[in-house]
Amino acid sequence: MNCIIIDDELTSRAIVSNLCENSTDLNVLAEFPNAVEALKYLNQNEVDVIFLDIHMPFLTGIDFIQTLKNPPRVVFTTSDTDFAIEAYSYEFIVDYLVKPITVDRFQKTISKLKNSIPVAPSNDSENAASGASTNNGELYINIDRRLIKLKFQDILIIEAKGDYIEIKTTDSFHRVHSTLKKIKEKLPESLFMQIHRSYIINFTKIIDIQDNSVLIERNVIPISRSNRPSLMKRLNLL
Repeated sequence: MNCIIIDDELTSRAIVSNLCENSTDLNVLAEFPNAVEALKYLNQNEVDVIFLDIHMPFLTGIDFIQTLKNPPRVVFTTSDTDFAIEAYSYEFIVDYLVKPITVDRFQKTISKLKNSIPVAPSNDSENAASGASTNNGELYINIDRRLIKLKFQDILIIEAKGDYIEIKTTDSFHRVHSTLKKIKEKLPESLFMQIHRSYIINFTKIIDIQDNSVLIERNVIPISRSNRPSLMKRLNLL
């Protein structure tokens, strides 16, 4: 897993870097003394994991993760325990390491990281991963080398998350190694519409539209300015 380290303390960066180097599962690509410099790097590069301090100049760790459009897995490394509950409210936060970090505790973090990133599908099942079958109003996805059938009518939202997409249905949640572009080609236009570069929605599941967002069940989904006209054209307005 390729990772970066963001911490304003040189000693702390060195400790985390050393822990990573002693693991065969982690490869440190870069280190940054603040989140602003890290943002510039992430605009040009993709990583699997970010080891992130909370209290830093210019931009805190909490503020930083809120700027990420397609966040990778994040591990907080901090001396402050006050933000643990808030941190775990984000799906992509894998662990919360309190300094000083021990080797044993770091090994548990690596295990959590490995379990949190799905295994990419083999070439044999690449089509299934992106939705190979769309017969009879249904779609098959590959999860841990197991094919799962989803009915189009049950799919609510599809969100892009880096090299993966997250599919929310009426009663389940799935993370698949694919892209919005691939799955969009498999979906019927009569039911689905892309309303944001990161979101495809089941148009028939919209409950409410307000300002620049739509409500689907309890999910508030943003509408991009460029996609709003197309959405409004599809509405049966009174």
